[in-house]
Amino acid sequence: MSTPEHFDAVVVGSGFGGSVMTYRLAEAGLRVCLLERGKRYPPGSFARSPREMRDNFWDPSEGHHGLFQIWKFSGIDGIVSAGLGGGSLIYANVFIRKDERWFYRRGLHGERYDWPVTRADLDPHYDRVRDVINLQQFPLGREPYAQTPKTLAMRDGAAAAGLEWFTPDLAVTFGDPANSPIPGEPIRDTNGVTTNNLHKRTRYTCRLCGECDIGCNYGSKNTLDYNYLTLADRLGVELRDHCEVRTLAPLDGHRYKVSYVYHDPLTEGHRTDTSKLPLVELTTDRLVLSAGTFGTAFLMLKNRANFPGLSNKLGQYFSGNGDYLGLLIDAKEEVDGHTVPRVLAPSHGSVITSTIRVPDAADEGGTGPGYYIQDGGYPGFVDWVLEASNVEGLLHRALRFVGHQVFGWLTHDKHTDIDRQIERLIGDAHTSSTLLPVLGMGLDTPGAQFSLSNKQFLELNWKANDSSEYFDRVKATMHDLADRLGARFQEDPLDYLHKKVTVHPVGGCSMGNTVEEGVVSVNGEVFGYPRFVIADGSVMPGPVGPNPSFTIAALADRFADRLLDPSRTP
Repeated sequence: MSTPEHFDAVVVGSGFGGSVMTYRLAEAGLRVCLLERGKRYPPGSFARSPREMRDNFWDPSEGHHGLFQIWKFSGIDGIVSAGLGGGSLIYANVFIRKDERWFYRRGLHGERYDWPVTRADLDPHYDRVRDVINLQQFPLGREPYAQTPKTLAMRDGAAAAGLEWFTPDLAVTFGDPANSPIPGEPIRDTNGVTTNNLHKRTRYTCRLCGECDIGCNYGSKNTLDYNYLTLADRLGVELRDHCEVRTLAPLDGHRYKVSYVYHDPLTEGHRTDTSKLPLVELTTDRLVLSAGTFGTAFLMLKNRANFPGLSNKLGQYFSGNGDYLGLLIDAKEEVDGHTVPRVLAPSHGSVITSTIRVPDAADEGGTGPGYYIQDGGYPGFVDWVLEASNVEGLLHRALRFVGHQVFGWLTHDKHTDIDRQIERLIGDAHTSSTLLPVLGMGLDTPGAQFSLSNKQFLELNWKANDSSEYFDRVKATMHDLADRLGARFQEDPLDYLHKKVTVHPVGGCSMGNTVEEGVVSVNGEVFGYPRFVIADGSVMPGPVGPNPSFTIAALADRFADRLLDPSRTP
């Protein structure tokens, strides 16, 4: 048997934790290998057609090597990504620092447990991440962005309700360093180069097309493959995509063994017995697990027998970060004494452009759990689907259009006003233009726990009732916003099925000051296993509150400092 290839460090997963750790370790001169199960997504490669979307899921045994994976549990489902760049490929780009007073979690009976790190601990690392990712705010004060309807609506609704509103930092390029923001322009670095990224492809500034969450085909999003992974690639890191890790185990001398399977791109579209794929083994002096909250929890539970010293807290404190989706429907406003539709145009802009913050009980003047509400968006083609969903109206307009054309043909009328007839065929677009998704997230109660079923499937005992006060508050604020904008509030239809969906899962391998409190230390190191670091959303001891990506990346940067500290002992 051949000797496994050895690296100074092996990183599993390329999301916000894995990409930051990969670059920082390579920057220090270490030989690093990054293992990512998904494929690379250069500009223009994200699915758009119905057939492409049908196959755009992650299930290699069924021949699907796509972007999305849905984890289904009792009470809650989670949507995550597979691809080089991890969750950055499908998130809505928002970077907000965790509130200074929100570094605690609520217990099921109202207890308060402080996080083992503080905002002061993370601020230097937030700063580093901000500079590498090149964050920008939505340029609302400039044309052609000044009249973005959904942004203005959120601003106006928040002002009427007396709520704090702001435009957060976004990982989107609206303008390159040399030019003012303008949609659809080539992005150039300071040397004027447009292809200075690991894909060697030209990127373009944000076109306001609302496609952020299904993958940006223009390279406008500052996803991790355009910054941290590009920097790591230049330093010679082995970026191995299509590589799915199966087993982890400690070796003598504080070293580790990692085994993975390779999903050959030629098998995409073909069913494959992935259980029979050959294992490839690597050994490493430093192991970084960043497979995402679900992936990391699964790998840790599946390989628990290999790590007998693991904390009994493994699997605990899961949170969906309070994710909740609501809809504002049929918005109206008063113009010159008349009630008219208020255009919200959710497909125009980046998916999220602005944020409302509702304070927590820990804040001055706050009561109950704190949370954020953000304007949502979607690709333009969804507008057409929404309009077509009004079958009765569409059929009526189509029959009227055909009738006019047949009458013109029978009477040999060459002046049938075809442009006016097409306008009537399309209709007033009322359904899609006066609707706005609103996204809530915040300090829910992390009372759920991961486990493995007998069939080796990940299980989760999440209950919405554990956070009923929180969800009631979020929905009440969304309802108030709807009233302020002359709209109807539609709760998430999944509420009627007693179901929630999260795109921000956190917890399961939480930080603690001791092995009795958590799975990893304040430096991300697994208790009892030197130089084995977990760096992703799973280390959160509870909900982050705002979008977790910034805090995950900042913690990873902090963990890298500790792992690279020459004064430390194994």
